[in-house]
Amino acid sequence: MRQPLAREITDLIERGRDRQLRLAVTGLSRSGKTAFLTSLVNQLRHAGLEARLDLLPAARQGRLLGARRVNQQDLGVPRFPYDQAMAALAETPPRWPDPTRGISELRLELRYRPERRGWLGSETRRLTLDLFDYPGEWLLDLPLLAHDYPSWCRSQQALAGEQRRAHFAAWHAAVEDLDPAAEADEAQLAEIAERYAQGLRGAREAGFADLQPGRFLLPGDLSGAPVLQFFPLPGIAEAEPTELAALPPESNYATLARRFQYYQQHIVRPFYRDHFRRFDRQIVLVDLLGALNAGPERFEDLSRALANLMQSFDYGRRSLLSRLFAPRIDRLAIAATKADHVTPEQHPRMVALLEALLAEPLQDLRFASVPVRAISLAAIRASEAREVEHRGQRTPALRGTALDGEPLLLFPGEVPGRLPDDAFWSRQGFAFPHFRPLPLEGGALPHIRMDAALDWLIGDKLS
Repeated sequence: MRQPLAREITDLIERGRDRQLRLAVTGLSRSGKTAFLTSLVNQLRHAGLEARLDLLPAARQGRLLGARRVNQQDLGVPRFPYDQAMAALAETPPRWPDPTRGISELRLELRYRPERRGWLGSETRRLTLDLFDYPGEWLLDLPLLAHDYPSWCRSQQALAGEQRRAHFAAWHAAVEDLDPAAEADEAQLAEIAERYAQGLRGAREAGFADLQPGRFLLPGDLSGAPVLQFFPLPGIAEAEPTELAALPPESNYATLARRFQYYQQHIVRPFYRDHFRRFDRQIVLVDLLGALNAGPERFEDLSRALANLMQSFDYGRRSLLSRLFAPRIDRLAIAATKADHVTPEQHPRMVALLEALLAEPLQDLRFASVPVRAISLAAIRASEAREVEHRGQRTPALRGTALDGEPLLLFPGEVPGRLPDDAFWSRQGFAFPHFRPLPLEGGALPHIRMDAALDWLIGDKLS
């Protein structure tokens, strides 16, 4: 939904003064976006009090005075459910906040003292930070903007790995005999589309990430609408484009192509235009450990999904004019999340693996002179690092509580420092645990390197 004119004018003035920053917290489903945003707000709200932000110079030097949530200005977009997330973490036993089901936003106003004070020595400044949350499932649709229906069909056909195909067996059986030139049967198309959606949901539960259309996984108010009743047609890659274009409007092919185009132009494009086109900074959250748990085909799937996704954003240096009229992302962080699920000495290996996983898009960004930093973090720390004695030697371990309430004290395993090859997968299995949040003890949420992420994303604006 477009912003009211008065807000757009106010935002334009603030952006001209470089006092407003839009932060894209990007991540696929289950990468930890909601936890990250909850922790970010919590840490900044506690700045100047008991927040542990030693790696953020403005906080360490006592110049970051705090932050407050600004009243919701866009009445058409829900507010990020920060209070509900904190309430979930405060329960007995604590639980993780509910996953994101729709778009929400939050505006923070940060108050700080600059490094170089004015003549009176008491000058304070303000920085407005706009935060957005959205389902990771919907994010998967952004690469659709680069396709037409035939090219999208070809791209989906190229994803047909053995394990992935198994989840779409029922759909393959139903679509196999569908004649692209035959007159469309609405009930038949709806049934085949539902089988395709079931395949997507099954693939997601199995750990696959590159799944389109994303709204099939989380339809919201579009459930049952014809716009969600399309699917890729097998064999399109071999068909002549002129022959396809000549098919009658009531044919299966023309009907599916029309629905794809409507979905692209009326669902995906407004989502991109209203929420993703004007970001200034970005952090990409990646659940590496979940991909390692899922196996090699899912790991490669994650790499492909992230590479395609990052091509959907505008990166580059900013000037005053670009800041006002054509915003681009001028600084990027990539973060391996859930660093508290492995022992501390494994954290550098997580960073090395993350950089290897995203090597190609990172090369393109550095060529464009966009500063990039890779880190490992835990937005809300759910375990404690310990050492145990094993055969007379001290061994690193983690202590925490499993989601089912079972106490855990274990060494989760080693993270590969480079992309795993076939030989590695054959001899190495992974079982990184899922921990329940630690009980709240008051003050800011415990974390790992959230202050490093904040320093990279907004630290220069607080100098």
